[in-house]
Amino acid sequence: MNHLHIALWGVLPYLVVALLVTGTAWRYRYDRFGFTTRSSQLHEHRLLAVGGPLFHYGLLFVVAGHAMGLLIPESLTERLGVHEWLYHVNALAVGGTAGLATLTGLGILLYRRLRVPAVRAATSRSDRAVYPILATVLCSGLFATVTTLAPHPYDYRRGVAIWFRSLFSLDPDVSAMAHAPLAYQTHALLGMALFALWPFSRLVHAFTAPVGYVARPYVVYRSRGASTRVPASTRR
Repeated sequence: MNHLHIALWGVLPYLVVALLVTGTAWRYRYDRFGFTTRSSQLHEHRLLAVGGPLFHYGLLFVVAGHAMGLLIPESLTERLGVHEWLYHVNALAVGGTAGLATLTGLGILLYRRLRVPAVRAATSRSDRAVYPILATVLCSGLFATVTTLAPHPYDYRRGVAIWFRSLFSLDPDVSAMAHAPLAYQTHALLGMALFALWPFSRLVHAFTAPVGYVARPYVVYRSRGASTRVPASTRR
């Protein structure tokens, strides 16, 4: 373990989190109305109707898979009776499908952005920086997933996941990540680069997802033809 490993896997993650938090707070303070996707649906909606759901719903499954794989230790799944081979087969099938759906959706959205003049004109500099990184993150993640098909695959739950959980205890296990395959290291570095740019791009709208709509009260509408006369029984 050398100084580069310590910088990459022991210091850089905390710098990225600090930049993510402070950058988001700054953006909210000085550009509150910028917390938006800058929707271009009025310019084109057919490709958006296909690529948007593919990308967003696929990404939700990708994030959920990462959370389960990195936060849930192997010992817990074994106690629950989930064999390791079954866990990896399920992760490969679900994670691979979600990753492909997300990448396909992103491809459609990028094609739309390039082919539709009005949408292309609305593309900002931050978009041009974030989209390539986002696409590379997805491709590197899919490549790391494919490597699990090898005869003796690397078990990220005994390496990358241990390093990730150790970050929360402020005692990062640098060696666990330093000995991970290059595919996983590249995926982690690209992921940190994406989170560093997050507050300064349209991705920040993810923090304003309308979660409250799920539990919102019903809105009662009165028909235009409804009578507004007071019932006779209530008249004096």
